[in-house]
Formats: sequence, structure tokens, C-alpha cells
Amino acid sequence: MIYDPFQQQAIEYINQGYSVIVSAPTGAGKTVIAEHVIQDCINRGTKVVYTAPIKALSNQKYREFQDETQSRVGILTGDITLNADAPVLIMTTEIFRNKVLEERESLKDYSWIIFDEIHYLDDYERGSVWEESLIFLPEHMKFLGLSATIPNIDELAKWVETIHHKPIKVVKETKRPVPLHFYYQCQGMVFENIKAMADKGFRTHEHRHYRGGRLPRSVKIKANRTPDLIRYLHQEKMLPCIYFAFGRRRTEQLAEEMVPFDFLTEEERQNILKLYHDLCQLFDLKGEDSAQKILPFISRGIGYHHAGMLPTLKEVVERLFTSKLLKVIFTTETFALGINMPAKTVIFDELKKFYGRSFAMLRTRDFYQMAGRAGRRSIDQEGFVFCRINPHFTSPEEVHMIVYNQPEKIHSQFNASYATLLNLYKTYGENLYDVYPKSFHYFQVNKMYRKRALHYMKAKVDILKELRYIVDGELTEKGTFAANVYSYEMILSELYEVGTLERLSLQQLGIMALAVVYEPRKDVHKPELNKQAEELENLTRRALNPVHRLEKIVGLRDLSKRCYFHLTASMEAWIGGGNFQSILKHTEADEGEVVRYIRMSIQILREIADAPVSSQLRDKIYKLIKLINRDVVDSEKQLRS
Repeated sequence: MIYDPFQQQAIEYINQGYSVIVSAPTGAGKTVIAEHVIQDCINRGTKVVYTAPIKALSNQKYREFQDETQSRVGILTGDITLNADAPVLIMTTEIFRNKVLEERESLKDYSWIIFDEIHYLDDYERGSVWEESLIFLPEHMKFLGLSATIPNIDELAKWVETIHHKPIKVVKETKRPVPLHFYYQCQGMVFENIKAMADKGFRTHEHRHYRGGRLPRSVKIKANRTPDLIRYLHQEKMLPCIYFAFGRRRTEQLAEEMVPFDFLTEEERQNILKLYHDLCQLFDLKGEDSAQKILPFISRGIGYHHAGMLPTLKEVVERLFTSKLLKVIFTTETFALGINMPAKTVIFDELKKFYGRSFAMLRTRDFYQMAGRAGRRSIDQEGFVFCRINPHFTSPEEVHMIVYNQPEKIHSQFNASYATLLNLYKTYGENLYDVYPKSFHYFQVNKMYRKRALHYMKAKVDILKELRYIVDGELTEKGTFAANVYSYEMILSELYEVGTLERLSLQQLGIMALAVVYEPRKDVHKPELNKQAEELENLTRRALNPVHRLEKIVGLRDLSKRCYFHLTASMEAWIGGGNFQSILKHTEADEGEVVRYIRMSIQILREIADAPVSSQLRDKIYKLIKLINRDVVDSEKQLRS
């Protein structure tokens, strides 16, 4: 195989025994380097871990590597355990972090770990997991970090060198093998550069250029019509196209606007319909309403893809897209993390998205994560990126900043959870605070921020002592339980301590597990709860009150998660043996959302069963999992298909 220079350089460093971090644009070919590590480990008879930031990507990698390595691949994602002793083991980064803290011995045969999308270290909610994984990386393991283009990749490598006292090689590639060409749709016109868009697209009704950034809302503008843009792409032979929109409903609305179009020849239509029906048969989707709903779009070469869809239906759409029969797909941003799914063109519905607490302009790094899907290597001479601009909401200056600014640096989001602190206390006792100076946060920030971070770390340990998770320098029974249950440790441990988990019926335990993991989307109305759910809600509120009181006293920004019982009726019906379509009648949540949260409840139930609990509770959990882990919820079944 002929490698690009940056691929060759990284592979040479790997062959020399160095850990390596690779920073390169989306679509540049970083996966080839990971494949070399995997094949080399197989050839030498050692094992390798591959971590991915999201379960969907873990599942995709499992399929891909399984094809390439003759079924010597396993996967661990919490709700899936397949071939757990395989030489190539794929897992979410959370699972790896848990292993390095709790089960280091289980990693003794693994010589390498690959951190895909290592820039996720910057993610507010989950970045601390990547950081903890690197801090506690076993000494015998080397690592390959694959990252989008980030300007402070050398700083990241220097930090890892500092804590592990081993050289880290950095390989940087800034050029894409397929260059990108940018276009802008504004007031119904298509422009080839920002200046032309600013001159003609940002004019008032008096035909004078408005120099105040965005146009005032009072100024009438021409609409950017989606069909006009797609028609332009079709005429200019710029399909297939990935259209990124930042809302689930929006992707479906956009697809509906395209119904008058038909992008397929009769032969292509027959082929895609046969493939679609075969895949629906494979994934038991024949009777699903959502599979019928999308069919008229599929028959025209149009698709949509978002987190509210059934996971199996999303996979069907992905397979149709890789077959090259789907010409236009409307999707949310998670599709940008998909493997091997480039198109000739990428469209941005807008240049704003919701970042945790509010809407903001797209970060340059996120923009290129998605834009990088444009341009198919060995097929296209260049990729095309279209930005749809509404002059009321976006100025030319903002567009220029997103497209031409240097990608943002990654910043530490270190925030050790209670479970992490308990595991550290078990190992280091009162010396656990010596771990903080090893963090990327400590490496990056000044003295004031270091002092604040250490204060909050100590405050959390004080809360654990106050609530008797730690007594006289040792973890109590409750503390040992909490150390095994990540993300939801406080509510579950408080319930465990007073015997509530033991006393709950099968149905109540299922409802409780779902309420623990469920997070309602904004503007979702709380349904009226039945008596059983009300009692459980009051129970959890009382259990969390002392935790929240102490967290507020010390000034923690994020309080331990509350329980939400919005999906109670659906879970009751599912445990009772109801079919999936029938349980959807009890909720306004999307079907993909319902599946995802039931799968998450299975994961948290397994974590409880793996903790030191009674055999009676463990047996009850296994019986419950058997009841709920079926049909569309069974994620292992999806991977076996």
C-alpha cells in the first residue's frame, strides 16, 4: 500500500515503539494508521483496545474491523458485550476509563490503545473521561491519538510526556487529499466567495450595502429555498450530498420539501428498493411505521438520519448511503463522526447550533468536522461546501471567522466524578489530591484556576465523608457500591444504602433505572404520573435532598442528576410484554430516544449487578434485563445482523 507522507511518518514512529498523536483534517486518512496498529498487534500476538466517543461509532468500527480481521474483534459498550477477550477490543472511552481505575489487571495483555477523536477531551460533559484515561494509562500500554486539526496538539503531547516520562511523537497534516471549495447561498443566490455574498446578499431594499453586520429584521429579504439549491447541485453534478441541519424535525421537514424531486434512474430505483427491503427484513423493520414513512423518500434517492430514529433504521440509511444509491441525505451532526461516509458536497442549513446552554456560532473545529465529509478520496477532484446564510442572523464577518479562523484549541474539562474520587481514595487515600497536578487542566491553567479546581475536588471528597461514603480513611459499603456505578452514583448509592433497591419490584426497578438515566429535552412536558411513579419520584427526591444541599453549600455548578419519570408508562408497558409501537403511545419522545434510554437503563442495571450487592438483587436485575432487552432494544442483536 502507498501511504501519504504523514501516514508513513506516523507508521514509522509506531514501528519504532513510540506513542503517537496524529492531527489531520477529517477525510485525510487517519484510520489507515489505526488499522496498521491493529494489524501489527495481531501479527505479533498482542492485543489492542480501540476507543470511540459514541456508541454508534463503536458499533460501526466493530463491523468494519470484524470484516478486516477475520472476526477477531470484540466490543464493550455497557449495553453490548461481544467476544470480550478478543485481541481487538472496541469500547467507549468511559468503559476504558472504568477499567483503568477498577480492573487494571484485565488490560495486562493489551499493548496499545487507540483514542479516536481524542479532541473530545474538550467536550464539556465527557472530556474528563479522556483526560482520566490518559492520566491513568497503564505503563505498559502505548497509545495512538487521532484528532481533528487543533492548534495546540504539541501542548497536549507535552502534557502526556510530562506525566508518563516517555517521548510522544506528534504528526501534523494540514492539507486534505481532496481540497474544499466553498459556496454561499444568500437571498436565493449562490456566491463563490464571501466578498461577493457581502456585496450582493447584504443589501437593503434600497439596494445599498448595509455595513452594520447583519441586516435589520425589518428589512425584507428573499428566502433561501432548499429545492433551488439542491436543483443547482443536481444540474452541476455535485451530488451525492450530505445536508447538515441542527434539529431532528428539521431534517424530516427538509426531506419533505424534496418530494417533487427524483434523483434515480429506474434501474437505481429497483436496486435501492431491493436493498432497502432486504435490510428491513434483516433488522425486523417490516412492521415499523417509521420504516414505511421513509420509504417514499428512499425511492427517490432521498434520506434523513437523526438520533430520534430507531437505531436499526439509522443503520439501514447508513448502508443505503454507502451503497451510493442515496443521493441526498438530511442529517444531524453525529453523521460527521461516521466512518467511510463521504459525499461530493456538504451543505450547512445554518451556521449556529446549541452548545450545552445556549445557541452560538459554529466553532471552526466543528465546522470542519462536518465540512470534511465533502470530497471522496480517489473519486472527486475537489469537495464542495455550501453555507446557507440568512442576513438577519449571520453577518459576513461571522461567516469569515467560522470558515477561515484557525481551529480552536482544546481545553481541559477535568471534573472528576464522585465514583472516580472514590476509586482514587481507595488507592491513594488522602494523597489522592496529588493526582490533580497530573491533569491537563493543571498543565494549562494559572495558579488561581488550579486553586479553584483543587478546592472543588476537596469539596466533593468532603461531601463523600459527610454522607458516610468514606469513614475513618476507608470506603464504607455504600462507598464501595458508588465506586462501581459511574455517572449516577449518588442517587443509586443513597437508594442502595437504605435498602430501597432490594425492596423494589421488578417493574419498579425498571422504572427507577429509566428515571435515573433519562434527561428530558427542553420544552418536553412532564406527563401526569400514576401513583406508583409519584411515590418513586418522591422517594428519589428525598434521597437526593441531602446531596443537593451539600453541593449547593460548597458552590458546585452541576448538581447530581435528578430522576425524571417521563417514560414510566412506556417502561411499564414494555416490561409487561407490549410491542414497541404500542409503548410509543404513552410518550411524546422520539422512538430512537425511547430505545436509547431503555438501553442506558440496561447498562446502569448491569453496573449495579457488577457492584458488591446481594445475590437476591443481582438475580432480580438479571431477570429484569431479560424482560426488557428484546426486539428493537436488543443492541447485540443489531450487531449480529
